[in-house]
Amino acid sequence: MTQTTIRLTMAQAVARFLTMQKTMIDGETVPIFGGVFAIFGHGNVAGVGEALYGIKDTLPTYRAQNEQGMAHAAIAFAKASFRQRFMACTTSIGPGALNMVTAAALAHVNRLPVLLLPGDVFANRLPDPVLQQMEDFGDGTATVNDCFKPVSRYFDRITRPEQIIPALRRAMQVLTDPADCGPVTLSLCQDVQAEAYDYPESFFAEKVWAVRRIMPDADEFADAAAALLQAEKPVIIAGGGVLYSQATGALAAFAEAHGIPVLETQAGKSALPHDHRLNMGSVGVTGTSASNTLAEEADVILAIGTRLQDFTTGSWALFKNDRLKIIGLNVQPFDAHKHQALPLVGDARVGLAALDAALTGWEADASWTARAIAGKTEWLEAAERATATTNAELPSDAQVIGAVQRARGSDGILVCAAGGLPGELHKLWRQGSPGSYHMEYGFSTMGYEIAGGLGVKLARPNKDVIVMVGDGSYMMLNSEIASSIMLGAKLTIVVLDNAGYGCINRLQMATGGANFNNLLKDSHHVVLPGIDFAAHAAAMGAMSRKVASIAELETALRDTEETERTTVIVIDTDPLITTDDGGHWWDVAVPEVSDRPQVNAAREAYVTALKGRRAG
Repeated sequence: MTQTTIRLTMAQAVARFLTMQKTMIDGETVPIFGGVFAIFGHGNVAGVGEALYGIKDTLPTYRAQNEQGMAHAAIAFAKASFRQRFMACTTSIGPGALNMVTAAALAHVNRLPVLLLPGDVFANRLPDPVLQQMEDFGDGTATVNDCFKPVSRYFDRITRPEQIIPALRRAMQVLTDPADCGPVTLSLCQDVQAEAYDYPESFFAEKVWAVRRIMPDADEFADAAAALLQAEKPVIIAGGGVLYSQATGALAAFAEAHGIPVLETQAGKSALPHDHRLNMGSVGVTGTSASNTLAEEADVILAIGTRLQDFTTGSWALFKNDRLKIIGLNVQPFDAHKHQALPLVGDARVGLAALDAALTGWEADASWTARAIAGKTEWLEAAERATATTNAELPSDAQVIGAVQRARGSDGILVCAAGGLPGELHKLWRQGSPGSYHMEYGFSTMGYEIAGGLGVKLARPNKDVIVMVGDGSYMMLNSEIASSIMLGAKLTIVVLDNAGYGCINRLQMATGGANFNNLLKDSHHVVLPGIDFAAHAAAMGAMSRKVASIAELETALRDTEETERTTVIVIDTDPLITTDDGGHWWDVAVPEVSDRPQVNAAREAYVTALKGRRAG
């Protein structure tokens, strides 16, 4: 039988294949790839660059300023799209490729899809060593792109043009799989990008990818339902999987029907709106008093779509009930089985619906639910005090958060990632609809914030996107401000300048350390830099201003809400103040031996705290 073929270069085949991958959103068939971020060099400009030019009217290519930044933006696009759509990123070989490794790890940790297409060395090896090629004296097959292997869900090096046929199909399976979802790296040898092959036309047939909803196993389900029916003090911990499954409605209905309080992880925040009566807010190290009090006493925890990382569990010292049972409702068995949980491997929405039916007529004890609601009221009063307006010369992060919230409300999307802000925002930000709180706290990557904001805006162009970022993260990666100007993707960026790494300085002090090498003033210096963040942002095309007070900040936020260009607002903040209410111990090891009494005292407190941890 004769197969109909079309002759294309490998890079052209990749480009054409990407344009034919679709998904269904709200009943409409749409491209599953939202675009391609590209920075060209000798390792991809001739092959991939020419191929992308040929499809530019079908699949847009976006020029970025920094490879790590563009990969962050692509990952944020996928997160803001609840993993229903995603993007690709292409670079040259060597340093351009390696700049994406941090972003790949971020996507891996957070279970977020992104297709990475770094250029690679010549497969034929005849020009070796080419510009930017690393040579391994003992391994002729090694290239720097091997660094992507441990941080990719699927990795392949394409050394022949026909290899792209199985590789791309496998890539799509991983990118769309709810359990294995994560970064895919296809390392494209630069000579092979330009080589032609007679590809079967069927390879380019339109493919519509649907969300696969895994049904729970009958035995696992029976055990989970039985545990809930026997619970006296149940709680739900809602993770990011609730959002990715689009199970927020099912979660609300389940919690309301059975009177079970809901505690939110960083990734799960916005699974319920802030003002839902059963939403107790953040849990764990950066938790509210309402959530953490319940978590300490809970006898059954229904953990939905969460990795149960240390910030959620208080380094496994938060849960104190000796009779505690954890039910792990998760599409990924690795997560569902954690810490001797009763595994319930399945989709969050499907699993909640099934549990709801099994628990018909059952409710948690009314006194438990009433205690939860009372605890939330008490917490809201503490939060109101922390975020209230002030005339202080150097306001706290919490007071800045309050100003942003009062000026812009809860209808937009708040973006953040690292430093002290995530903890304060986890406790204090009053989120609205699902996805309105966008926090990258799995890898907590400094520099994600602005680039991530760009990706969010590309995914949700009609939303007001507000980025809150510290001066440390701003200094690490700010260049995608220029990209946001180029693309007409308006961001509001609030820079909190505490003159250093304030969060780690506080942690250093808490572990008995001296103030050393975190705040600028405590670092080795001849002259302290007088960094003008507003002028810097303006130099990249942003509207910018520095404000001197919380009142000025609120005015600036209101004045710039309707502007069409990215706006950067800078305010100086106090590096030492943090919200005392809520929170929990976090395991940060303190040295056993030190000449400093402060460290020895901190070590003694640390040893005492370790006794409260549940091993295993």
